[in-house]
Amino acid sequence: MTSTRPIISCRDLTRIYRMGDQEVRALDGVSLDIHEGEFVAIMGPSGSGKSSLMNLIGALDRPTSGEMWINGRALSEMNRDELADLRNETLGFVFQQFNLLARQDAFQNVRLPLRYARKDVGDIDARAKACLEMVGLGTRMDHRPMQLSGGQQQRVAIARALSNYPKILLADEPTGALDTKTTVEIMHLMQDLNKQGITVVVITHENEVAAYAKRQIHFRDGKIESDTGHPELQAANIQTINGARA
Repeated sequence: MTSTRPIISCRDLTRIYRMGDQEVRALDGVSLDIHEGEFVAIMGPSGSGKSSLMNLIGALDRPTSGEMWINGRALSEMNRDELADLRNETLGFVFQQFNLLARQDAFQNVRLPLRYARKDVGDIDARAKACLEMVGLGTRMDHRPMQLSGGQQQRVAIARALSNYPKILLADEPTGALDTKTTVEIMHLMQDLNKQGITVVVITHENEVAAYAKRQIHFRDGKIESDTGHPELQAANIQTINGARA
């Protein structure tokens, strides 16, 4: 179920990088809302701005201009510690490269971020086990990454991202290193997590992956080229954005 309450809001976002004497405008006045409970695919070719947007949503970078709100809080008003708390408590990250610790088993990899959580997550061991069971790896907890397939490693990475009860799951090309069969399995898992109420945002350049999302936002040259999905949510986006510009 989706909500009409935006959990991610962007207004006139611009991100400019300087490369020597050249100025690269990775994002050029982007405004959009992503609502709580949505499953959104951010699409576009290389250099379109989708990864730059991902870094801003993930509080890994700051815009050159414009404003962003995550779960109702303006990122520009947050200090470094508050941004770190946002990443740890509200956001879960999944990347193309699994970024697992090779000498730690699946259970230890998922348990690690829980040791540094500031909020109460209950029994750490129980939570790590529950997350692994959630992604179908309840019988592989004691396996190290090299003992797991690529799809299983990505499931461990997803379990780790879920360990702190995130409201938003950000996945950057999560199936880029996987074969077709495993890609289908991972995307079905993303759909299942979304049905449980987690807002899912997937960055991808593959139409087959984006098809699993209920809404697709296409970027080109730092701007939104198209936005297809739920008509009622798009209408809410247009009304909110136009109201902000008025």
